[in-house]
Amino acid sequence: MERPITLAIAGDVMLGRLVNETIAEKGFAYPWGDVLPARDRVDLFLVNLECTLTASTGRWFNDREKTFYFRADPSVVRTLELGRVDFVSLANNHAGDFGHQGLLDTVRVLDEAGIAHAGAGATRRAARAPAHLTADGWRVGVVAFADYPREWAARDEAPGMNYTSVDTAPEVFADVRNAIAEARRDADVVVFSIHWGPNMRARPPRTFQDFARQVIDAGADVFWGHSAHVVQGIELWHRGVILYDTGDFIDDYAVDAGLRNDLSALFFVRIGASGIEDVELLPVHIDNMQVNVARGAEREWFVRRVASLCAEMGTELIVEPGREALAVRSGASRHP
Repeated sequence: MERPITLAIAGDVMLGRLVNETIAEKGFAYPWGDVLPARDRVDLFLVNLECTLTASTGRWFNDREKTFYFRADPSVVRTLELGRVDFVSLANNHAGDFGHQGLLDTVRVLDEAGIAHAGAGATRRAARAPAHLTADGWRVGVVAFADYPREWAARDEAPGMNYTSVDTAPEVFADVRNAIAEARRDADVVVFSIHWGPNMRARPPRTFQDFARQVIDAGADVFWGHSAHVVQGIELWHRGVILYDTGDFIDDYAVDAGLRNDLSALFFVRIGASGIEDVELLPVHIDNMQVNVARGAEREWFVRRVASLCAEMGTELIVEPGREALAVRSGASRHP
């Protein structure tokens, strides 16, 4: 490839509930606010789809009822199209909110729209299959897992999501290692996506750090975590990058005054022949069912918080005058 490839990666995109209602009122492009021009500077755009796209209202019950169920009208796929989203992860704790029918409807709607996906499907094999994307001669493979709910795990002949526990024991990690190897066979770049851990946590536990590092060592170039609803620190590990949690991007969620889950980022990862070349993030603010570039006090708060979390990971967040995006650089304790 003559030039590097740049990926734009975002966390949870939840288009149901009040977002769905707002889209019906204000149009399919409304949730993207003023961030769409940033899409022009990248080759591929990847998000975690935190809702189903279905008209089905039959909920998935097991031994307990969930607190939150997220569903958007299938027509809302147009919002993803207008955002020029290339890939969505379906491995998360909302893919099965509306049962097998809702999950299969979501897969069908995405397929009809030509939006790649991974992490859920009609069978275990389909749920585990990597997505393959291409851009300017580059081949990108994406695998997607989730660590809960376990009862939603796809089976040989039953729909569900691609489940794994966060465990580095060889007999458990083998599924992850095999998935990365399968993606690598037909890809120049491998992205590993996982919906993991509890909500509203500022830092990953040590077991998560060990797991993420092993994913990179197993052959992934980018580790892309989501689920905490807040951005966590970024680590440069060997030839890869670990985005422990990419936070939220579009939603209607209540805001925690201390963690400010309404402040997040769009992450840019540039990859060349020798591996990761640059990592940047564009701070964003979620408000009134819309994401916009963060400015003023919101931006300053977010920069201070994430700079501190990155420093704990041995990386520095660089603020350059006149630039909205922030650069991530290796610090004194950069891992070789």
